[in-house]
Amino acid sequence: MLEKSRQSGSHILSGAVLDPSGLDELLPDWKARGAPVDTPVRGDRIYYLTEGSQLRFPPIPAPLDPFQNHGAYIISLNRFTRWLSEQAEAEGVDIFTGFAGTEVLYDGERVVGVRTGDRGIDKHGDRKGTFEPGVDIKASVTILADGVRGNLTKTLVQKLRLEGPAPPTYAIGIKELWEVPSDRLDAGTVIHTMGYPLRSEEFGGGFIYALPEGKLAVGFVVGLDYRDPLFDPHMAFQRFKQHPLVSELLTGGEMVRYGAKALPEGGWYAIPRCHVDGALIVGDAAGFLNSMRLKGIHLAMKSGICAADTTFQAIRTGDVSAAALATYQELINTGSVRRELYPVRNVHQSFGGGMLAGLAFSGLSLLTGGALPSGRLSSEPGHERLTRLARYYRTGHPDPDVSSNAVKADRTVTFDKLTNVHYSGTRHDEDQPAHLLVQDTDICRTRCREEYGNPCVRFCPANVYEMVPEETDTDAGTGRRLQINASNCVHCKTCDIMDPYQIIDWVPPEGGGGPEYEGM
Repeated sequence: MLEKSRQSGSHILSGAVLDPSGLDELLPDWKARGAPVDTPVRGDRIYYLTEGSQLRFPPIPAPLDPFQNHGAYIISLNRFTRWLSEQAEAEGVDIFTGFAGTEVLYDGERVVGVRTGDRGIDKHGDRKGTFEPGVDIKASVTILADGVRGNLTKTLVQKLRLEGPAPPTYAIGIKELWEVPSDRLDAGTVIHTMGYPLRSEEFGGGFIYALPEGKLAVGFVVGLDYRDPLFDPHMAFQRFKQHPLVSELLTGGEMVRYGAKALPEGGWYAIPRCHVDGALIVGDAAGFLNSMRLKGIHLAMKSGICAADTTFQAIRTGDVSAAALATYQELINTGSVRRELYPVRNVHQSFGGGMLAGLAFSGLSLLTGGALPSGRLSSEPGHERLTRLARYYRTGHPDPDVSSNAVKADRTVTFDKLTNVHYSGTRHDEDQPAHLLVQDTDICRTRCREEYGNPCVRFCPANVYEMVPEETDTDAGTGRRLQINASNCVHCKTCDIMDPYQIIDWVPPEGGGGPEYEGM
């Protein structure tokens, strides 16, 4: 197993409320093994927020309540993943941390393994004294679990044309871990919100999960299909924390960790074909996430189990062709993964018509088990929904350097991006090739600034992209040039997803670089 982070779990971030069904299937004796899964959900609350007040939703019968978490657990996904790696190693699995897969290896159209990245290359592309070439790792079956918008899965899907019938749709989740007085919120409490600070045209909401000893996981999810080019998801998160419901929980506490990641919210129709000659795709890389429940951990585990069963049988019979590996798709289609995802296949897309339409559609889907509304809602990639400045702001051309939802950080409850990045534990060797590849930076200083106001400086939650003054202004330019602060990158992949020109490619940095999501 190849793991690009410094140690197992370092790059793993989620809410995280665990549906234990996948764990029950994988390791039925997980409690006896000492799994760090010990905070059962003891109460659910859902609020609709306005700018200064909140309305608590009345209890909803379990079949109709997507946020009903009876039997689930609030966990640190970082600690949980680290524990799982220990279980795997105890069974003889070799886990190589600090090695990123950078390239899929093929024999014709058959996947035969992956290549790891070179180490010890400086930012000019020259070899340093510590140079180590990448290694070709061959396998009868390669299982890709490289996460949301994974660099290997992305190229595989494009090369072999594996796209699903609907384009993938994403969201960004931004999260902080807080320490507050232990009597502030009972451990096991789960809070979800909708409404403020988002407008009806924007999809998403907030969450607060209470862990023991006064620890709170506080986060916000925003669909990466918003229209306003000056909208900033990180600013929306800061506004969320300013709401009285949230600020009363956080005031007097301390923010101790920060992170962000993209979420695959396209649903059942956006899942690509996940079996090819010599390879399978699992978890978030495939898009196995229930956007209605905001849960994908258990689905990643279940898809991994299906992939393992399929791979074992294929290797045993000596047939690793796509036809043989299609058993994986059969297991997904006939098991609990499809039963959970198919009824909510259109949920994210339904919110494209506004919150009320989305809520009505979602409620009807849950009431009928997905039978109604039938069919597939049309959708488009999120970056295509981003609207040009002149069209979105018809009454005047706004300042492209100011977010439409800007918040001044007070550094007690709200924070700027650079402060947050410090709390992500992110580390990269700055003397290495850029891992954020912009195909044409001239577009950034000309077309993108004029048409969209450089949205990369806003949709990135880590201040990676900046438009800084040029030394000289020219007739062809704007007096600004793109500066990439790659060492800030928290590996959320939002830039790869949301760039309106699709000229940004996220590729792995030298192995071991990135965030350190300890305890998150």
